[in-house]
Amino acid sequence: METVTTTAPAPTGRRSLPLSVVAVAAATFSVVTTEMLPVGLLTSLSAGLRVSDGTAGLTVTLPGVVAALAALLLPVAVRRTDRKHVLCGLMLLLGAANVLSALASGFAVLLAARIVVGLCIGGVWAVAASLAVRLVAAESVGRATAVIFSGIAVASVLGVPAGTFLGELAGWRWAFGAVAVLGFAVAALLATVVPPLPADEPVRLGVFPGLLRLRRLRIGLIAVALLVVGHFTAYTYVRPVLERVPDLGAGLVSGLLLAYGVAGIAGNFIGGSLAARDPRRALLMISAALGGVVLLMGPAGGSLALSVVLLVAWGLAYGGVSVSSQNWVMAAAPGAREAASALFAGVFNVAIAVGALAGGRVADGIGVTDVLWVGGGLAVAGLGVIALAAREEG
Repeated sequence: METVTTTAPAPTGRRSLPLSVVAVAAATFSVVTTEMLPVGLLTSLSAGLRVSDGTAGLTVTLPGVVAALAALLLPVAVRRTDRKHVLCGLMLLLGAANVLSALASGFAVLLAARIVVGLCIGGVWAVAASLAVRLVAAESVGRATAVIFSGIAVASVLGVPAGTFLGELAGWRWAFGAVAVLGFAVAALLATVVPPLPADEPVRLGVFPGLLRLRRLRIGLIAVALLVVGHFTAYTYVRPVLERVPDLGAGLVSGLLLAYGVAGIAGNFIGGSLAARDPRRALLMISAALGGVVLLMGPAGGSLALSVVLLVAWGLAYGGVSVSSQNWVMAAAPGAREAASALFAGVFNVAIAVGALAGGRVADGIGVTDVLWVGGGLAVAGLGVIALAAREEG
């Protein structure tokens, strides 16, 4: 595991966090927004490139697979490279990949660009997770970590409505163009405000098998995998699902997804507050709510009012998943937080990929609305894993 060293003057007490922390949060926001962007564009993207909704879902699946590998391997590959340079390079690469996506002449070109996006996602997740301790004084590390991870949480719930809004306003190509500009802007911000962050000791692959022998960490990773697979099995196809609700026009879908995003931000802070006190109880509550809401979305599909309420509740529940599960992982491996964060990022991104792939197979093979039953069932399975662990631990 990398030995971290404070390389910049850090604030003390309750002073405002330095702009460098905000810049790193902007990087996490950018990569996860890019990852989630196709979910809100599936209908127009599949029509524009003449592929099925299920095939278009590969634009979420492939980056997730690549990100999972990159989260584990990139910290090993960059070894002693200054982490500031790594982050800046990844953000420039992200911007270039999104430019290629916007200009894609066919689906194969778009998939190639999304593979590059996956490399950036995994790399930024893995590097950013360990930077708080190097950017602020010890007493501010908790707040700085929360801010950095809030970029992931906020992007997870806002990426889809943002993509939907931009796609409907100007077309899916302009949506990719917009996130390309965001990537370049964040790279410039990082280069300007983040101090040098040299790596004192290279990350080694040998630490990961030892971490997986920690039972509590394994349980947390299994639970988050089930929750995230379940969520993305259903949510990757939320737009086609909503378009089948009576009296819900295309214009209202964008508004509903925005409401989902706002609820998700609230869920992030609520979940973070609960998890700071008891990560296990927080995940129990979140998984119960997530599974129940997704399962109810199917039977409620004939009611506009009930569908709206459940979608907002869905956002509230899922908004707390990343911050609560991250707290669980940190508590389970306090002596190896960087490596544990890399494992967490890997599992999370594999789960996104598997969920999107499973949703595509269900949507194409059975029906779009059936993704709700499969996704909800997986989330309930996650609840079962956490509940069983809680019972065994007393």
